[in-house]
Amino acid sequence: MKKSLIIIITVLLIDQISKIYIKTNFLYGEEVVVFDWFRIHFIENNGMAWGAELGGKTGKLFLTVFRLFAIVGIGYWLHSSIKKSAPGVLVIAISLIFAGAMGNIIDSVFYGVIFDTPNNGVATLFADEPYGKLLFGKVVDMLYFPIWSGDLPSWIPIWGGRPFTFFNAIFNVADAAISIAVGILIVFNKKAFPKEEESMEITD
Repeated sequence: MKKSLIIIITVLLIDQISKIYIKTNFLYGEEVVVFDWFRIHFIENNGMAWGAELGGKTGKLFLTVFRLFAIVGIGYWLHSSIKKSAPGVLVIAISLIFAGAMGNIIDSVFYGVIFDTPNNGVATLFADEPYGKLLFGKVVDMLYFPIWSGDLPSWIPIWGGRPFTFFNAIFNVADAAISIAVGILIVFNKKAFPKEEESMEITD
């Protein structure tokens, strides 16, 4: 439990500190080139992953409420896994998922009532006139890795001959934690779920 809490608190601190810093120091759309393949680019995500939208205000409210229910389920999964002395790799992965989900929930639930969005200016923390309401906050993204950009060969179906950037998603520390956790579960699947694997072998 202590290791799990350390992971969760560390991820949440890095995630929220980076978001608050970017939000209060960068203009929307501002970009800083660290390397050709890594940039800090401030945007906000008003919907789901990859910037997808979900039916305006109603969709946004549904998404935030869904996230709140989901975090309860993830928390129960984590508690249950620790109680059952699950493999360490599974506990680490669930802790990362929990921290990542919680990081973006904080944005969605609270950012609308603690930040403003001035025209041609940086946001103010604990603003007198916030930009939204409780549960209607926007998720802050800033990590951008345009590793390669160019025109795809014309022989490639559908996308051939068109400009293409790999990797063009802009994300945050919370998203990265969830992605790392999924990668851990895929790579170390047998270690994370040993009982399930054994029962499948017996059944076969």
